[in-house]
Amino acid sequence: MSHATYELKAQTRERVGKGSSRELRRNGLIPAVIYGDKQAPISIALNTNEVTKRIHAGGFMTTVATIDIDGQKVSVLPKDYQLDPVRDFTMHVDFIRVSADSKVTVEVPVHFVNQDKCPAIKVGGVLNIVRHEVELHCPANDIPEFLTVDLAGHKIGDSLHISHVTLPAGCTPVITDRDFTIATLVAPAGGVSEGEA
Repeated sequence: MSHATYELKAQTRERVGKGSSRELRRNGLIPAVIYGDKQAPISIALNTNEVTKRIHAGGFMTTVATIDIDGQKVSVLPKDYQLDPVRDFTMHVDFIRVSADSKVTVEVPVHFVNQDKCPAIKVGGVLNIVRHEVELHCPANDIPEFLTVDLAGHKIGDSLHISHVTLPAGCTPVITDRDFTIATLVAPAGGVSEGEA
């Protein structure tokens, strides 16, 4: 279900600040920070291309990685990253430390299947996606790559809720007080002339 883990080599950063970040980036490295697990944050530098490749491969935010910092291995999960808006390379990554029994909160993408078996779509209905991802509490070492919503048999006017989704073992939605909607199947707009659009 989850992605295979991967390893990144890192070095600790002695100097922290704007100037040193720029210097790192010139050398093909990016600054990153590892937080959490009641330990002091560690400032590290990672290979820019390695990290950018991982981000583009998908599943970056839901895959536990091992960071090898001068021989010391730390299990982490990416918490946040910044891409350079112009040149599309990674500027900075925040990681949180995780252990086998850590629970983490992640946004997991939703995939819709069986469009071809969905009566609503057959008659021209529209799948209106309310949530493209769902926030879940999951075991750090078993984060689902995506959630599957089955559209088979659904008609126009149907709503698909979180209760329609089989969640992986150990995963619970962050929102627990209601059966929230992931998508609705709505009638085709049918043009503005009918005043429905």
